[in-house]
Amino acid sequence: MTEIIFLGTNGWYDTDTGNTVCILLKTRNYNIIFDAGNGLHKFADHVEIAKDTILFLSHFHLDHIAGLHTLNKMKQVKKMLIFGPTGAKEILNTIINRPFTVPIDQLPFPAEIHELPADEVFAPIPVRALQLRHSSLTLGYRIETDGKIIAYCPDTGYCENAVMLARNADLLITECAFKSGQENPEWPHLNPGTAARIAKEAGAKELALVHFDASIYKTLGERKVAEREAQETFQNTIAAEDDMRIEF
Repeated sequence: MTEIIFLGTNGWYDTDTGNTVCILLKTRNYNIIFDAGNGLHKFADHVEIAKDTILFLSHFHLDHIAGLHTLNKMKQVKKMLIFGPTGAKEILNTIINRPFTVPIDQLPFPAEIHELPADEVFAPIPVRALQLRHSSLTLGYRIETDGKIIAYCPDTGYCENAVMLARNADLLITECAFKSGQENPEWPHLNPGTAARIAKEAGAKELALVHFDASIYKTLGERKVAEREAQETFQNTIAAEDDMRIEF
């Protein structure tokens, strides 16, 4: 059984509605994490058994990596494999280091940094990474674990690569930074309609919305409105909240 826990569901910054984006997948053999926003500090609250852990970083905007300074608190990790876009090794060896935090070689577990797609061979599970449509190099992910396909499409506008990653996925997790009718070609993000369009065109089974822009979605009630709007196109949609769980 795979259990998915939404540790952080905000975009940009923390508010009363939640922490910045971080999603935990508890699987038979691994703990898998999508992005390392401030929600990462909750990892220890939800993990009882130490396992090898895989961290997939989509890009390096601060709301997706701010939680990296808590890596040294993660005692329930045997070994960590960190995957990110091209340039991840140089960037992370700078950020996970003094004066910002504990250096990566002094964490309480061994950690390796790999860049995708070049280092795909180092992934212990099937993974596909494709570039999304955002203001900086951003990867979306498609993984297979415990017989399930999970796609993660964070900061992006509508694009064919997102549809490809989500094709027939058991669960598609997409951002929903904008409200219905909002868009910005210079700073691409999804709204409820475009997120639902990706899920429908891909034939995904379920859609979870995350990364709600904290300056736009000020209440959880506004997320429920987005959920209903997305359901008009793709019925099996949920608007995620911090600490929400999904089990397969």
